[in-house]
Amino acid sequence: MAIDLADLRRFAVARSLFPPTTLKRALRRLGFVQADPIRAPARAQDLTLRHRTVDYRAGDLERRYPSLGIEEDVFINYGFVTGDVYALMHPRRITPAWPAGGKKRAQDLLTFVRERGTVHPREADRRFAHGSVTNYWGGSSNATTHLLDDLHYRGLLRVAGRAGGVRVYAGREHAPQPLDAAGVRARVDALIDVVVGIYAPLPRPSLSMVVSRLRYAVPHWRAELRAGLTRALARLSQAHVDGIDWYWPVDEHPDRAERQETVRLLSPFDPVVWDRRRFELLWNWAYRFEAYTPVVKRKRGYYALPLLWRDRVIGWANVSWRDGALHTDVGYIDSRTPSDRRFPRALAAELQDLERFLAV
Repeated sequence: MAIDLADLRRFAVARSLFPPTTLKRALRRLGFVQADPIRAPARAQDLTLRHRTVDYRAGDLERRYPSLGIEEDVFINYGFVTGDVYALMHPRRITPAWPAGGKKRAQDLLTFVRERGTVHPREADRRFAHGSVTNYWGGSSNATTHLLDDLHYRGLLRVAGRAGGVRVYAGREHAPQPLDAAGVRARVDALIDVVVGIYAPLPRPSLSMVVSRLRYAVPHWRAELRAGLTRALARLSQAHVDGIDWYWPVDEHPDRAERQETVRLLSPFDPVVWDRRRFELLWNWAYRFEAYTPVVKRKRGYYALPLLWRDRVIGWANVSWRDGALHTDVGYIDSRTPSDRRFPRALAAELQDLERFLAV
């Protein structure tokens, strides 16, 4: 049977929004959950996990983090990865190893953390007071905090937990893992399979994009990613739909996906939403994250949550939690609510679930 765009829409929704399970199992199935610090009405990681976890409440990931066998780390973005995914990425080798004078400061800081067991950035800054540095965005950052972040990225520190939302660090050791060329290829292929597993079905340009973004996860294998993409194109299941090649994991069947009779308000970073190219191809309108857009240029709001009804994203909602109550402003692409009489009940059920999720 030929695959069409309707099949791909149902497939994209059904395979990502799997039946809710335990938090550990949901994380294991996803492999990676993107994080974002904005709470509107909750952090992105919590908004993502609430659809996939039974009785999930805002903040559960942070509260249960030490017992979940996961790590905060960089994957294709910053977020939370399972232990298996973390092991595929580390140890990271950074070239050059350290900037001039940086090795001694890094070693002293690393020794301090290992001696203390866990260290809050303020505690480290009181001890070392390295001054300030220019950050990635051109602004000024605390140099000690910046060095902690660098040690974390290199895998020499890990996030042990958070205190008031701030990362608390602990030491991390990696046993030497010499890999031959075949071992490197196997790891690169496994990492590509993780991103495909999260974001499939993927149009060909999007597949290239997510594989390219693995350079953040494994900068030491950046040169291997192009060959990894070539191997992925050969092994993944695929179909040519409306002039575009689409890819997904082998042994999955887009034409068998069932439509879900639900309304979902999705995080801007939810796997269903994250790839804006795919979003526009599947739902025929452009969604943009506008939190950093000047107010006068916003079209849908500071933190508009895409509104999914069955297998269609038909609008968006801006949601806030104020004075113990949920406040919602819903907009629709065609400026009207669906005519199906089941939609109001489904929307009310989603808002009720969102209220339970927030009322912690």
